[in-house]
Amino acid sequence: MTDLTPLRDAVLECDAAAARRLTDEALAAGVAPQALLADALVPAMNAVGERFERGDYFVPDLLVAARAMKAAFEPLRPLLAAAGTAPAGRIAIGTVKGDLHDIGKNLVAAMLEGGGFEVIDLGVDVPAARFVQVIGDKQPDLIAISALLSTTMTAMKDTLEALRAAGVRDRVRVMVGGAPVTQSFATSIGADGYSDSASGAVRLARQLMQAPMAP
Repeated sequence: MTDLTPLRDAVLECDAAAARRLTDEALAAGVAPQALLADALVPAMNAVGERFERGDYFVPDLLVAARAMKAAFEPLRPLLAAAGTAPAGRIAIGTVKGDLHDIGKNLVAAMLEGGGFEVIDLGVDVPAARFVQVIGDKQPDLIAISALLSTTMTAMKDTLEALRAAGVRDRVRVMVGGAPVTQSFATSIGADGYSDSASGAVRLARQLMQAPMAP
């Protein structure tokens, strides 16, 4: 049986080249893509999140660990799709209209992908109408909305209102985050959840996948 500990450690050590090489070697040895994801990559990203929360890792560490995870995940993606393996959920993520910051959004997207979710990255400066459109086009289970500026937080409220006006709010769960965002603000605009960290966003997404849709 192939020992997947080195692959897990390569992600934890932020070594993208080693992570890709070890993934290729494991696949060549006959390890199932599902096993690589469940037994190495997801645990590795969970451990990365735990280290961040303990203060052992910082944002740059999260970014390079996420890059290592993505390098390992790349050859698994088509194999998992061909095998009909369902992702943990489908999430559309974007930074709100008027906000061009993407580091936090990219980090959350990478952590979510490492956690087994299918991620649709809408980019930055995303108008409310684009979030509405992606629900019809891609049918995500969740919408993740980011804002880094206090002046763009109101666009989160506008997005929630646009979802309601379009009659699609009850088709998705909505999670929000970003430096100026708080739990009280998330509650006030009717979001389903709020996280103040990338690792917390993964846990929140998993919880929301088990929760009923908003009325």
